[in-house]
Amino acid sequence: MKKLLPELGSILLSSALLAAAFSPAHALVVRKPSAYDSGAGSPVDASGNRVAPASLNALASRADFDRLARVYEAGSPNAMPHVLFVVDRQSKNAKLHFINTPRYMLHDRFLRAKGLLRGDREALNRNYREPGRRFILGTLSWQPTLKDYSYEFWEGDQLTPELLKTTEAALKTGFFAPVRFKANSTLHESVAKAAGIDAVTQAQLLGSQTFLPLNLGQATGRLRIVNSVEGVNDLKPQDIVLLREVPISLPPVAGVVTERPSTVLSHVNLLARGWGIPNAYVKKAAEQYAPFDGQWVHIDVQSSGLQLRAATDAERQAAEKKAQAKPVNGNRLLIKPDLKRADLVPLASLRGADRQRCGAKAANLGEIQSARLADVIVPDGFCIPFAAYADFMRGNGLNERITRMRQQPGFATDVGVRRQALSRLQAEIEQWPVNTATTDAWAKRWASQLGSQGVFVRSSSSSEDLPNFSGAGLYTTVPNVRSSTDLAAAVRKVWASVYNFEAWEARQAAGIDDQQVVMSVFVQKAVDSTASGVMITRDPFDASRRYATYIAAKRGIGIRVVEGKRVAEQILYNSRSKAVQVLNRSDDDIALQLDSKGGVREVPVTAGRAVLSDELVLRLARAGAGIKQRFGGKDQDIEWAVQGNQIIILQSRPFISAPGR
Repeated sequence: MKKLLPELGSILLSSALLAAAFSPAHALVVRKPSAYDSGAGSPVDASGNRVAPASLNALASRADFDRLARVYEAGSPNAMPHVLFVVDRQSKNAKLHFINTPRYMLHDRFLRAKGLLRGDREALNRNYREPGRRFILGTLSWQPTLKDYSYEFWEGDQLTPELLKTTEAALKTGFFAPVRFKANSTLHESVAKAAGIDAVTQAQLLGSQTFLPLNLGQATGRLRIVNSVEGVNDLKPQDIVLLREVPISLPPVAGVVTERPSTVLSHVNLLARGWGIPNAYVKKAAEQYAPFDGQWVHIDVQSSGLQLRAATDAERQAAEKKAQAKPVNGNRLLIKPDLKRADLVPLASLRGADRQRCGAKAANLGEIQSARLADVIVPDGFCIPFAAYADFMRGNGLNERITRMRQQPGFATDVGVRRQALSRLQAEIEQWPVNTATTDAWAKRWASQLGSQGVFVRSSSSSEDLPNFSGAGLYTTVPNVRSSTDLAAAVRKVWASVYNFEAWEARQAAGIDDQQVVMSVFVQKAVDSTASGVMITRDPFDASRRYATYIAAKRGIGIRVVEGKRVAEQILYNSRSKAVQVLNRSDDDIALQLDSKGGVREVPVTAGRAVLSDELVLRLARAGAGIKQRFGGKDQDIEWAVQGNQIIILQSRPFISAPGR
């Protein structure tokens, strides 16, 4: 079935993502914090656990395990007691050392203290890289989601089937309970398969979670349980919404709880991050919080869990006052547009300075294209500048129409009235005529530069891709336009998307005057991608992981990565360890492809099968690093696609941390 999906541009991220040292990362990645990456190796008490021995050769009971264990997030549902262990392959029967982990936070410290390891860092590293290594260095943990014990290795450990079998055999004799191997990389998964050992994967652990903190914080508001996506239309800023289905858009609210797990990249979570409000997934949340429906509540979302209680009178009064307060003026965030030059600008000519004519989205693509990065191409296109939009709107009396719209009874106070009024204005704009000479110029440029091939008609406004306001997903992109008549209609549709309800509400929440917003349009060759998605040039969950790249991917054209209805494939790549960690596979059973008649169509795919190979993950990460370097070392949100074996870059914008972080 053919589907015209104008929201293609929403795949691009605001990236209002967490950067706290003890963030939800440990729940999302189901791992203890890395001592090397986060500094967790510095003990709270250097003399930790004085009464316990330095190590034990066997753990005969839970009491033995607890004597040696260090616990992260103690007292929470995600509490993870763990004990470091060493298998000494030079000793008879591969001697085990279960380490007093509060005392020795790193394997290295224990081995050197006991005189078992000498030499420099390279001497230690051989025990992670070489198959003939003396020491096998692992961690034994209690997994709260499994209700079982697991053992694992650093994700960069060049594990072999022989080393894994040796560890498995040693733990069977030296540990009191059954223990399962947890694979921390795709290499570890393949090694386990070769060794004939069942592995627990990150994806399996994540899938069994009943709580997932997506955005930390506290809020007070009226709890609203919404059973269907249509129910979000009458939400108010003081509401804390419990969503039983995840919609693609949401008006500003005070907090979000969802009953369906989604990714940190879901559109709803991006909005929540941009507004600086708490957001979490809680299994069977509606059943659990039903007594509070319609009541004023206070929620606190932390990595350890969500707390919900009745709000006090003082909290309610403060929340109502906050909801009525006008936001701080944010006009300083906007690009100052050049409204004098209306000539079309080809991609090859675009540079950073052209954001004043064509917006940051188009200008950034020009910078990437001019960098000529290895293994990267940018589909050709041209910009219809801000000046064309301004002339069109001025000629049709836009300011007067907006003044009349604002004067409508209830416009300022009633969400429903505002939504309808904005929808009517958009419909008018899409029908206004465009000067024939202007549309002829567009068609001529399309033919001469792009060969009249199918194009995506994309937004590039003065309020997108900015260092402090991304505008992600707020404006419209029309996919696969194939005629000059449709091109003119698509440009008007993109222009009209300045008055998308979600865009209007987001700007109001940020204190951005809509009269200061102008829209350019980037007309770009359509790409019928086999896979597509978003890449962030750092770990969006945990700022302490300094060498990571996050990738979300789906098959086909990347419209649905941020919808939240189905989870994309999520991968972390660590350039230090060279490890690929699969957080989950995509559960989509359909993909979008270009339709020969225009627009896009759905095609069936196999759910759960890998979207990206390890080799492609590595290439994407390298491309991301090159783009980051092009923009002065600033972390980037990057929209990418793959066609055949070719990496295609469709957008790059600054990475934006969550407000207050």
